Amino acid sequence: MKLRSVLTALALVLGALLAPGVGVLGGATVAQAATKISHSTATSMFRGSGITWSSSGGCSDRNNATCTSFEQLNLATAQGAQTLRSASGCALNITGGTEAGHASGTYSHWNGYKLDFGKSTCLGNYIKNTFGYIGLRGDGAPQWKSGAGNVYADEGSHWDVTFLTCGGC
Repeated sequence: MKLRSVLTALALVLGALLAPGVGVLGGATVAQAATKISHSTATSMFRGSGITWSSSGGCSDRNNATCTSFEQLNLATAQGAQTLRSASGCALNITGGTEAGHASGTYSHWNGYKLDFGKSTCLGNYIKNTFGYIGLRGDGAPQWKSGAGNVYADEGSHWDVTFLTCGGC
């Protein structure tokens, strides 16, 4: 391993450990540090980046599982989608946001960390050729992880993406 690679890795680890409000030594978790945005702010951001969204119910009610809502989405998640759009050059269509009906957990849709994207050849090729394969999720979905730490799970009909960061925005 080259010295530069070792130093870069060390700098990244130390940065993660010492970052205020984020790192292990900061006392706060990523979940506690998240900035929430409204549905209208998210749609404005997505529209400005050429990202589309759709809803099987044609609605945006956060409490209705057939809607696609961005209410209480993390800012870093919206920015991560924008980064994915610009980096991949692929058309993106969001099919799932913060609405009810998804699995629970700290890094869940409801808590603003996840978005679902419709499948396309462009997006699938970008994810599989750019990010590292990390194995199967507990439910059997194959996963890839970006250098920024975001996780892309192929759920068959769509990509389930967990945005822990904005991906270099």
